[in-house]
Amino acid sequence: MAIEIAARKREMQGTGPARRMRRMGRVPGVLYGGDKNPVSLELDHKDLYLNLRNEKFHASILTLDIGGAKEQVLLRSVSMHPFRPQVQHIDFQRISKDKKIHMKVPLHFVNAEKSPGVKEQGGVVNHVLNELHIVCFPDDLPEFVEVDLSSLAVGKSLHARELSLPKGVELSMHKAEDPVVATVVVPQLITEEEEAAQAAAAVAAADVPTTEQAAAPKDGEAPAEGADKGAAAGKGGEKAAAKGGGDKAAPKAAEKPAADKGEKKEKK
Repeated sequence: MAIEIAARKREMQGTGPARRMRRMGRVPGVLYGGDKNPVSLELDHKDLYLNLRNEKFHASILTLDIGGAKEQVLLRSVSMHPFRPQVQHIDFQRISKDKKIHMKVPLHFVNAEKSPGVKEQGGVVNHVLNELHIVCFPDDLPEFVEVDLSSLAVGKSLHARELSLPKGVELSMHKAEDPVVATVVVPQLITEEEEAAQAAAAVAAADVPTTEQAAAPKDGEAPAEGADKGAAAGKGGEKAAAKGGGDKAAPKAAEKPAADKGEKKEKK
């Protein structure tokens, strides 16, 4: 059953009217394509948001009801708010039954549990693509393309040109292009021995000193800058010690004249 969505023509255009429209629960949009002029639209946000959650709405021929006038359209673009669940703008394109259309259709993966890579070899299916570009007439547009994984083994890949497409549907890609759709890989598990080896390597790396020690200067070479400062500091300490020792010896020398004077008095 075709999906039908109601809309009405939008008279006011510009940033200001669009903001007021969003505050009122409406969504600005546009309809273009075909032999007719573009039409500015406004749609109910609640109905539109619920339809956007349906996968079929994105890859089907839609019926757009504009005030009683119905047209066959495709959903071409949706702009969402950066962080709110709010539709900011939407674009629809008219279609003609006698002209081919380019569309992205979703991929449905089946029979993964029956594949030898999963059932016998313990592998896991990796979905490389989730949608496919196709070309077809509007009446031949499929809702999705089925991908059969029943024969996929570990280390093997399923390419786009190997898929069974519905009648009247072609791939939209260059002749030399054949992208990978799905693969089966074996999950890598880290054993306890590997974890212990990694921990030992981390401890050994932590034992290595991070500062470089200065080497002793060779004969004929100038000492390092740090060594000069250390030597200067050592000499300064020796001078200070010598000076301090001289000060302590001075009182002893001064005591001798006083003792001599005492001896002279006794002789008298």
